[in-house]
Amino acid sequence: MSMSSRQKKSTTEEIKTLLTVIGIFWIIEIVDIVIFKGKLDRFGIQPQSIVGLRGIIFAPFLHGGFGHLIANTIPFLTLGWLTMIQETSDFYIVSILAAVVGGIGVWLFGGAGSVHIGASILIYGYLGFLLLRGYFQKNLPSILVSVIVLFLYGGLVFGVLPSQTGVSWQGHLFGFVGGAIASWAIAKEKKYYS
Repeated sequence: MSMSSRQKKSTTEEIKTLLTVIGIFWIIEIVDIVIFKGKLDRFGIQPQSIVGLRGIIFAPFLHGGFGHLIANTIPFLTLGWLTMIQETSDFYIVSILAAVVGGIGVWLFGGAGSVHIGASILIYGYLGFLLLRGYFQKNLPSILVSVIVLFLYGGLVFGVLPSQTGVSWQGHLFGFVGGAIASWAIAKEKKYYS
């Protein structure tokens, strides 16, 4: 298989992966609104509640209406694709670490009685990964991607601060931390195997 056909196959797989995940987000939200009248949101992360731990798995797939979902769709596509630009496996590693670290952080530090939902926990994971990839990997392509992401999405960093009622800054903060950990771990693994 030639380099260009491998690259096309990889790009096709990346696009298919991203569109599949976005499709799942949209299908779940449509079903939640039309059939369950928004009641699926209770499966989000419920801090300091044992039953609320299930939200670590479910929360990224749940949204508080179409406005919330639309606001998450474009950054998810853009930052998700940039996360897999070097290796598709990076997307899966960052997604898992952002969801787990972010979810545990929200569960530990979120307000009791609140419910946290949305793909922004993943989006902030990709943001943390991409901003720190250049620092940890110390190669020109990674540094360029970090600079581009800083230019396009750097303003999102302020979302890790408590600023707006009803917005899970804890999800943003700990998702970002999960992405930063993934950036460090992936860079360390690449150094080990090179």
